[in-house]
Amino acid sequence: MTEESTGLRATPVALARPFATIVPRNPAKGLGFWLVAAAPPACRPGNHVDPLMLPVEKADEPRPHTHVALTPRVSAEAAVRQPAVAELAPPGQRPWLNLGEIGEFSGLLYFLIWRDVKVRYKQTALGVLWAVIQPLATMVVFSVFFGSLGKLNQQSKIPYPLLTLCALLPWQFFANAIGAASASLVANERLLTKVYFPRIIIPLAAVLGSLFDFAISFGLLLLAMLYFGAAPNLAVILLPAFLLVAITASLAVGLWLSALNVKYRDVRYAVPFVMQVWMFVSPVAYPIDIVPERWRALYGLNPMAGVIDGFRWALLGGDQPAFVLVAISFAASLVLLVSGLWYFKSVEETFADVV
Repeated sequence: MTEESTGLRATPVALARPFATIVPRNPAKGLGFWLVAAAPPACRPGNHVDPLMLPVEKADEPRPHTHVALTPRVSAEAAVRQPAVAELAPPGQRPWLNLGEIGEFSGLLYFLIWRDVKVRYKQTALGVLWAVIQPLATMVVFSVFFGSLGKLNQQSKIPYPLLTLCALLPWQFFANAIGAASASLVANERLLTKVYFPRIIIPLAAVLGSLFDFAISFGLLLLAMLYFGAAPNLAVILLPAFLLVAITASLAVGLWLSALNVKYRDVRYAVPFVMQVWMFVSPVAYPIDIVPERWRALYGLNPMAGVIDGFRWALLGGDQPAFVLVAISFAASLVLLVSGLWYFKSVEETFADVV
């Protein structure tokens, strides 16, 4: 097809100013480039104009100086289409704990839990046996140094190894959950900065994922109870309630530390030290009976004090735990949870910028 047959001539490109921009058309597929030249207001650089929409002239008409942009043939709608902008946070105020919204993202919660469990034991020689080795080794050390040498095995009618192992299960769940939750937001930095979802799902998944290790360790406790001839009483039906308090306390502390760790990265160095001290102010290596009666109400401010004493009573029998101690521990867990939710939601909008 020639100019003579059509009677039309394409308008030539003439650059009045030394300006031209070469923009990749599709670098991934190597489909060439766009040449954007200086143009009058109707065809500014970067405005992708359909060549078929450009003015054409008869062959016998004079050729005026024009400035056009040479671009691929695209539709007018595609030429003005703007890139979508991802909104990382929904508009408006949200309640502290929107259970309905968390339910909508239950698939993401399940995925994060399962991912954490798989990553934890990926490329390990012993795998899930670490969930048994840790409480077993700690029980042996405590039995030798605190039980035999420290004469704590004379403080209770329950065999000291069993007394310690029963306390180690909720404590190690608490410590592992806090350790995982405190680092969860920083570890999921890419997820935080790309798409909106309830941020509380990340520390919640870290806490719930620690239940996997607890379930495996619980099997070790059942074998130890069988070996020592201990049988649970009817109080065992309250065991889920004590476990729920342990989950609540873990999530509460995890919310505080995970939010603080986003801004202050030295939190990750403080967590192991704090948990080590916290273990010795909790009745793990000793029975709660050695705590003076006048101090037990204050001692109950430690949420794990009531949980550990309740675990021992529900599984091993013995004296019923003091109602005041358990009630204060439960109340302390709820206060920590409410305050943790408040602080987490107050700084949630800054996570994507600070992390």
